[in-house]
Amino acid sequence: MLKGKKFLITGVANKFSIATGIAKAMHNNGAELAFAYQNERLLRNLKPIAESLDSNMLIECDVSSDQSIEQMFTKLKESWDSFDGFVHSIGFAPSDQLEGDFTEVTTREGFKIAHDISSYSLTALAKAALPYLNNDSAILTLTYLGSIQTLPNYNVMGLAKASLEANTRFLAASLGDKGIRVNAISAGPIKTLAASGVKNFRSMLENYAEKAPLGRTVTTEEVGNVAAFLCSNLASGITGEITFVDAGFNIAALPVK
Repeated sequence: MLKGKKFLITGVANKFSIATGIAKAMHNNGAELAFAYQNERLLRNLKPIAESLDSNMLIECDVSSDQSIEQMFTKLKESWDSFDGFVHSIGFAPSDQLEGDFTEVTTREGFKIAHDISSYSLTALAKAALPYLNNDSAILTLTYLGSIQTLPNYNVMGLAKASLEANTRFLAASLGDKGIRVNAISAGPIKTLAASGVKNFRSMLENYAEKAPLGRTVTTEEVGNVAAFLCSNLASGITGEITFVDAGFNIAALPVK
């Protein structure tokens, strides 16, 4: 499905990351991969994952810095003259923004950081990648139901994800005439490093499984398989879409059983 294609993967924190599930699915479907990492601590976790996926292309990048993003793509060009897209699996808000009443805890600085790292970074990466992207390239990002519904403690990240989804649509409209597709996956809650920052996440998982039509949560493998499809030519007519991979949770107002 992805044989002969080259993709940059961002956001691998450890083996439990959604980005790891996506990278595995892409590799299983024939893609050649490169990885971006934020710092040396995350590099230690990333190295064995990348090696298991036949990749030694690991490039440091701080997405809050345009200079760092430019340097990453300059470095990537040393190995790839061009490539076929990237996965944006990046989201962050300060921990004090993810616990308590939204109005009480949200600050100007926390709001700014959440939107910069979680949403603007997608635009920044797309702008910097554009000179290197092949025709029929695909860009994929990860969002969550908190973009359209309120959730306890998710707070400013919900607003940032709403921004990210609008970002997806506007990028799709902007880049469509260049043959570049931009889509998002809204994944159900999964035990990841990022999710651990949300208070009472365990009870969220339990409630989720009770309400979801499939009666369970989803796996990084399931998200990865949909990601591989959306980045492949099989999805050549799909752009600007938010695809739910959440066991049907988003359609259910109340459990039916």
